[in-house]
Amino acid sequence: MTAVEKVEEQLAGLRIARRCEPSEEPAYLLDIHSSRAAQPGSSRLVAVSCSDESLRVYDGETLRSLRRYRGPAGGLSGVRFAHTCDSLVFSACSHGKVKCWDVRSDTQKPVQVFSGYPSNVFISFDVSCGDIVVCAGTEKVEKDAFLVFWDARGITDCASAAKEPLGVYSESHNDDITKICFHPVEPNLLVSGSTDGLVNVFDINKDNEDDALISTCNSDSSVSSLGWSGEDYKQVYCVTHDEGFCWWDMAQLDTEEPITLLHVLDVRESVCAENHGLHYLVGGLYHEKAGKLFLIGGTFTGDIHLISCSTDGLSLVGTLCGGHSATVRSFCWSPSDESLLTGGEDAQLLLWKPGAVERSLTKKASLKISSSVQKRVRVHSTSLKSKKK
Repeated sequence: MTAVEKVEEQLAGLRIARRCEPSEEPAYLLDIHSSRAAQPGSSRLVAVSCSDESLRVYDGETLRSLRRYRGPAGGLSGVRFAHTCDSLVFSACSHGKVKCWDVRSDTQKPVQVFSGYPSNVFISFDVSCGDIVVCAGTEKVEKDAFLVFWDARGITDCASAAKEPLGVYSESHNDDITKICFHPVEPNLLVSGSTDGLVNVFDINKDNEDDALISTCNSDSSVSSLGWSGEDYKQVYCVTHDEGFCWWDMAQLDTEEPITLLHVLDVRESVCAENHGLHYLVGGLYHEKAGKLFLIGGTFTGDIHLISCSTDGLSLVGTLCGGHSATVRSFCWSPSDESLLTGGEDAQLLLWKPGAVERSLTKKASLKISSSVQKRVRVHSTSLKSKKK
C-alpha cells in the first residue's frame, strides 16, 4: 500500500471522538480554526464564528466551551488564531474592523482593533505566517472592492488603540472579495478570490499593486473557498459557489507549460458519491505528509464526502456518516494528530479521529436548527453599502 493509499484509508476511517454540548443559543457554525501547538500538557484551542454574530472558543480535545465573545451587531467573516501565540484569535466583521481577542481573559474587550475605512464591509480576512500582516477583503461598494492591509506586530494586553491601515489594493478585483489566504510559509505571498471569478496571487513586498500582482487565474465563477497546495505550496486551488473546482500550478508561470492542473465545472456531476449524492463543496484540505489535495463536500442531511484530487480527475475516498444532521458549513484539519473538526447548520461541532469511539452521550439533533441565516453563498450584512468611503 502506498503512502497516499494509507492516508486515504485513514481519512475514510475517521470516526466521531467528541461532540460539543448543545448550546442554549444554537447557531450555524460558519468557520472553524484551531491553535497551532498548545503548551506541553495542555490542549489546543478551537475558535468558531457563528451565524448569531458570536465568536466561541472551545477546548480542542473535550470540545468544552471556554469563551464566547459578542461584539456590536455585525456578521463575522471568519476566525483565525495567531501563528505565534495560542491565546490570540482574530475575527473580522461587517463593520469594517478586524479584532484580536486574548482568550486567557474573560473580558469582552479585544486587545487590538484594526480599523478599516468608513465604507468597508469586511467579508474575508487572513493573517500572514509569523503574524506580520493582517489583510481583509471587502464587499463591493459602488465600483470598488478593496484588500486592506495592517501591520499586525506588537499586539499586547494593553494594545488598546485602533490600528490604521498600511494601505489598500483597489484595482485587481471588481466585485466582492470573498476569500483571502496567505501562503503557509512565505509571509509576502497572498491569494485572493472574488465573485468576479478571479483568483489573484500577490507578492505584497512589492512597492505597488501593479508590481505585486504575480498572477491572475479565472475560475469562471464566484469563488467560495481557496488555498495553497503542492510541494513547497506552489499550487493554488479554489472552489466556487456553484460547486466548481479549479487547480493551478504557480511553478509553471515562467515556463511554456499550462498552469491549469484541473478545472471541473460541477464537481457534483463528476464525482459519484454512491447513493448518498453530493450536494455541495465546503473547501480543500492539503495533506502535507501525503503530498495530496483533498476536497470536503457533503449532503444536506449531514453526510461528509472526502474527495481525492489528481490531474486525472476527482474520486471519492470515503463518506463520514452519523455525525451531522444538516449541511456542513466548516471544517479544520489538524496535521499533528490527523483529526478533523466539522461544524454545520445543526449547531454541532464534531471532532473526528482515525478509528475513534464516541465518548459523548449527546444525541445529535434530528432537524436543522431554525436560523435567520439561509444563504450558503455569503453571510454578512449589506446595510452599509450606501455609505460613502
